[in-house]
Amino acid sequence: MKIGILGGTFDPIHNGHLAVAEEVRSRLSLDEILFVPTGQPWRKGGNPIQPAKHRVEMVRLAIAGRPYYRLSLIEVDRKGPSYTLDTLTELSSGLSTAGEIFFIVGWDSLSDLPNWKSPERIIRLCRLVAVPRPGYSRPDFDSLETIVPGLSERVVMLDRPEVDISASEIRERVARGLPISGLVPEAVEEYIRGHGLYSAEKDT
Repeated sequence: MKIGILGGTFDPIHNGHLAVAEEVRSRLSLDEILFVPTGQPWRKGGNPIQPAKHRVEMVRLAIAGRPYYRLSLIEVDRKGPSYTLDTLTELSSGLSTAGEIFFIVGWDSLSDLPNWKSPERIIRLCRLVAVPRPGYSRPDFDSLETIVPGLSERVVMLDRPEVDISASEIRERVARGLPISGLVPEAVEEYIRGHGLYSAEKDT
């Protein structure tokens, strides 16, 4: 079984996430994509994010009715910071020897991989699938290889989709009272409005 992993804060999940998931699933003939909302993202520092219950429900709404997509609460249910290594270790333990994990990252995240927890162990647990992000150049594999030997052999580089949608843009638009239709699934937009998320007032 070939499983794709798309992790993130999903604050909120948007159509760009879905476009990336579908492109990777189709190009690599994956059996399913797991959407993994982070619990306590260690790289976010002190930046506030919505409570997990809201982010999880938005993912659930976004992927409803899509048979190849599945929601995983593995990081939300885990106490403490969310580390990719821990998630991959737990997921790989439940796979058969013939199973394979494809972890989806942006070009920017791939360039930052040496700063992750145990990157050399991460590339042994999965194949990395790197997708472009507007404003970021292709990773410098010569430099990365000196820090994480063997990395280039464990990466699938894709040149699309180039998605120019960001969660921060969506949050800002909601706070300013601007429309977000076309940026997020309709059910997610309704959830955001219905729960007053990202409004100029204090979020609940």
